[in-house]
Amino acid sequence: MYQKNPSITKGIDWLMVWLYISLILFGLVCIFTVEYNTNDDVLQTLLGFKKEYSKQFYFFIISLVVAIFVLLTDSKFFTATANLGYAFGILLILATFVVGKEVGGSKSWIPLGFMNLQPVELCKIFTSLALAKFLSLPETNFTKTKSQLIAAAIAFAPAILSVLQSEPGAAIVYFSFIIAFYREGLPAIYITLMFSLTVLIIASIVMPPNTLLIVITTIGAIFIWILKRKIKRDKSILLIIVAAWTLSVGVQKFIVPALFQSVLKPHQVVRILTTFGMDDYQFKDSVRNVAIQNEYRKLGTKKKGKDEKVESYNVKQSKIAIGSGGFTGKGFLKGTQTRGDFVPAQNTDFIFSSVGESFGFIGCTLLMLLYFGMMLRMVFIAERQRSTFSRVYAYCVTGIMFFHVALNICMTLGIAPSPGITLPLLSYGGSSLLTFTILIFILIKLDADRQMVLR
Repeated sequence: MYQKNPSITKGIDWLMVWLYISLILFGLVCIFTVEYNTNDDVLQTLLGFKKEYSKQFYFFIISLVVAIFVLLTDSKFFTATANLGYAFGILLILATFVVGKEVGGSKSWIPLGFMNLQPVELCKIFTSLALAKFLSLPETNFTKTKSQLIAAAIAFAPAILSVLQSEPGAAIVYFSFIIAFYREGLPAIYITLMFSLTVLIIASIVMPPNTLLIVITTIGAIFIWILKRKIKRDKSILLIIVAAWTLSVGVQKFIVPALFQSVLKPHQVVRILTTFGMDDYQFKDSVRNVAIQNEYRKLGTKKKGKDEKVESYNVKQSKIAIGSGGFTGKGFLKGTQTRGDFVPAQNTDFIFSSVGESFGFIGCTLLMLLYFGMMLRMVFIAERQRSTFSRVYAYCVTGIMFFHVALNICMTLGIAPSPGITLPLLSYGGSSLLTFTILIFILIKLDADRQMVLR
């Protein structure tokens, strides 16, 4: 029989706690490495709240206080307030349209004086809890289409608002909830369709339109020929193939061009095209063409200041920094690319470049092992839960962590477009650090109380 924990430490998964602390300390070292000047007094600058590593240190202290507060909270509080918290998160995102501060071309931040809060980041917590609440309800049958649509609406509503804020990178992370959906019984066909759609969008960007149309038509004809006997018995199979062909052509001919011409901003278009080694894309709008070409003209310029936005320059300098680190790295405080401020956003989105340059392949491998260990531990914790609520929440956190790590590192290596998302617990920023702290410590608290059956 469950009894309330007499101690805050009872039942806590200390491996998760130490992995969390290790990653934050790793991040502080990386931020310190690229920002510290030899003339600075270490203690004075650390406590001065002027340098970014100083601010991150204070954000870490605040996060630890918040973590303790989470561990002192009754687990039933998270289930009781899940829907209310989700509504609050949506309202916070909507508030940015009125009182939001524009940062990097996106009006998705609320200024709090000592830090800027990004509601779409914080809403990952509320969305995870709301999904866990919905999927743990006795009346929810996730094999039914109705339940799947409701869950999708809960997951992607913040993502849609994020796109409206010109913050598509943050929206991509909300697709991470597909991992929790799959664990709870979502048919694999949905994941296959999502993967196929991604491949189709990429092909629509890199292949000539007529060539891709021929390829799609040929694939459709091959399927009809292979399934011709079944089609004779069941004409609905032919209708499915024709519908799939029509949808594919629609994505290629209309949806992808509409994204490039009307939804994405010029610098976001350049990010995508340069990732695939392209320097051209056909636009009907001549004004749009001029804007795109202006962005491309920036690619050949040298970096003059911290605020200059040169999309491919970022990735190029990041790859140079990582490659120059070699196997063992240049050493602590000895990086030339990152300490020379050649890599933009080297303390935030591109912090992995400082790891590669200073600590080399060995340092990158150690970092990846820490992330892999944390995510593997999250899966282990998820599978030992008695409560559906706790299990779903654990997989939501795992999915968010995985998407952030995979997208950020692929971005810094130049093998994925730059979505502008942080590396969890490493990147500078109070909003990101606070979000991941709350996500992780709610998981730790739910696991400590795993003998409870929460709904």
